[in-house]
Amino acid sequence: MEDGSSLVAKFYRPGRWTDRAILEEHAFVAELVAQELPVVAPLTIAGATLHGFAGHRFALFPRRGGRAPELEDSATLEWLGRLIGRIHAVGALRSFAERPLLDVASFGEEPRDYLLNHDFIPDDLLDAWHSVVDQALDGVRRCYERAGRPVALRLHGDCHAGNILWNDPDPSASGGGPHFVDFDDARMGPAIQDLWMLLSGERESMERQFTDILVGYRRFHDFDLRELHLVEALRTLRLIHYSGWLARRWDDPAFPRAFPWFNTQRYWQERILELREQIALMDEPPINPCV
Repeated sequence: MEDGSSLVAKFYRPGRWTDRAILEEHAFVAELVAQELPVVAPLTIAGATLHGFAGHRFALFPRRGGRAPELEDSATLEWLGRLIGRIHAVGALRSFAERPLLDVASFGEEPRDYLLNHDFIPDDLLDAWHSVVDQALDGVRRCYERAGRPVALRLHGDCHAGNILWNDPDPSASGGGPHFVDFDDARMGPAIQDLWMLLSGERESMERQFTDILVGYRRFHDFDLRELHLVEALRTLRLIHYSGWLARRWDDPAFPRAFPWFNTQRYWQERILELREQIALMDEPPINPCV
């Protein structure tokens, strides 16, 4: 900026979100700020958070740095659990009107159909990929049945470690800790969607991690343990959706440069093996945290 400070400009890809959907995201983040949650909200300039120039839509954000959280640390996980519980307590107050539901149709069936209809799968792998995707989606549906009817609430939607930036406290001042960025994927869905991406490692490690998260989370919001049936189901949907996300943007010259491994023979072979592993995992009992 002219005064030497820096802002972050986020440009919105044409056709991804309507103006109303973007503004609904901005309003949700503003609700979180009003509850003193550590989220990075778009700046209001001349009474607006969404701006346009030469046909391009954008928002401006304060520049915030930080490192990735230490997800093996119990105190860190409990802290994140408390904050996500507070985010969900706000998210449960009302529903999105313009943003979609995270479900089998939007995250599984739609990207599958796009990939098939646009000939992304190599001919010699087509039958195997199509079969394994359909088996995986059947497994996802069975997981949803085991989970009962999970309550859908407003979510961050993409709550992985890269969207949580951690600042150490300044020895000369108070503060420090995490802040959440990039609510662009905010949508309606089950609470577990904002929690499972914080888990890693073998089953025992994930159970310990989720126990720590839940200690903090339940201080501010209820959690239905039946949603644990959705951990591997949501991971499966994310894998399918990610392939579709890349495919939809493959005509953008930036994408082949940034993702040169996509749409190669090896890529699709690995996705087939990956989904076969997920099919087996979805048939196993869910993780069992100590609660």
